[in-house]
Amino acid sequence: IALIRSMHTSHSNHYNATLGMHTGSFAFSRPSIGSWISYGLGAENRNLPSFVVIAPRQTYAGTQVYASDFLPAAHQGTLVVPGAEPIANVQPRVPVDRQRLELAALSAMNETHRADRAIDSELAARMRSFETAFGMQMAVPDAFDFSQESATTLASYALQPGQTAGFGWQCLAARRLIERGVRFVELIDTGSSGNWDAHGDMMTHVGLAKNVDQPIAALLQDLKQRGLLDETLVVWTTEFGRTPFNNSADAKGREHHPWAFSSWLAGAGVKQGIVHGATDEHGLRAAEKPVHVHDLHATILHLMGFDHERLTYRHAGRDYRLTDVHGQVVRELLA
Repeated sequence: IALIRSMHTSHSNHYNATLGMHTGSFAFSRPSIGSWISYGLGAENRNLPSFVVIAPRQTYAGTQVYASDFLPAAHQGTLVVPGAEPIANVQPRVPVDRQRLELAALSAMNETHRADRAIDSELAARMRSFETAFGMQMAVPDAFDFSQESATTLASYALQPGQTAGFGWQCLAARRLIERGVRFVELIDTGSSGNWDAHGDMMTHVGLAKNVDQPIAALLQDLKQRGLLDETLVVWTTEFGRTPFNNSADAKGREHHPWAFSSWLAGAGVKQGIVHGATDEHGLRAAEKPVHVHDLHATILHLMGFDHERLTYRHAGRDYRLTDVHGQVVRELLA
């Protein structure tokens, strides 16, 4: 992996920092990074969404972390919630032949409706969503059928047979979706108490880290063994760090810290086994080779084959991009 020790961001509030990490904007709703990559790469598997988010519950910024905003609505993320039914209503309610007739009739009516109107990305996305949903009824049960996995594989992800939740489940689901052509999969670990926000007791991070340590290591190893890691970029990050000090002698927790935190990357095009940047001697600020969130985004897009300054979309009279007017590719991280 390539470890970045000098990450920093522009906001200390959960909502704004989470929004910024996902969209490049710390104040306004903008397309998420997954939507930008879906827009740039398109769909590889027409029976599955190109952008999937797997999370037990919503994050601080809510649905904005996977929204397409002004990009065509077909590029918004699809939420998968770990459990017995990760995606609701995936089982067909009528026989397949009858459903095909219903979809054909619905498509004909939608086309007639659209013909009398200007280009409407939301209508086009809704029409496409019916087609994708039909394909998902075939593809989703297979993608989330972990009975196809060996006992050894399940154990490597810290999973028991039949288990349908936990970060190990999210990681194994991600590998199975990547295998099936999903372009962008985001895993959100909200922690046992809903988040990692350790204001009360920093030691809660010990258990939270233990819950994710084995599964993410298993995912990297699994991708490598299957020959997928060289073409898959894995990014591990958070919205900001925690202060390197307690506010008082008897305080057990740590506060929000946007000036220094760590992230790591692995896989496609990433230089292996390096540490980039460093904080000052107190761990207070990114002092050596600082990497802003915009720089991380520029680097991710570069590794996905894009020039972050040219992947743009015209909206409200100007060309928008994920990095807005900021961002530099961190070339020291590139293989």
